[in-house]
Amino acid sequence: MPIDSVLDVARDGLSYERLRLDAASRNIAAANVAVPAGQDAMLWRVGSGAAFSQWLGQGGGLEQAPAATRVVHDPGNPLADANGQVRFPQVDLVQEMTTLMTASRGYEANVRSFNLLRSMLLRSLEIGAK
Repeated sequence: MPIDSVLDVARDGLSYERLRLDAASRNIAAANVAVPAGQDAMLWRVGSGAAFSQWLGQGGGLEQAPAATRVVHDPGNPLADANGQVRFPQVDLVQEMTTLMTASRGYEANVRSFNLLRSMLLRSLEIGAK
């Protein structure tokens, strides 16, 4: 296995954990944003399938998926329907905070592994130069 591919694995791990952090952060931010009438509630997630397989080449990776809604009675809200109901995306804050914590720890682990691999590579070059 070439050295570059080992470092690429660590870099890809960093990118994946960053995507998880971005998706969870966006979902938490959207928790209290009303959904206009006639539109579906959407939440962010890390892409899967064909969208995720193209992630490395295109630098994307996040996609929106339909979400359940929670309904709040607020007739003064400009986005309320005729019955005074306002829809919000149903975000599980415990799940999103857990994702933030695990993704942050995964990111840190990938940083440590990348730096360790890099220092081992540099040390091997120093030994080879002698």
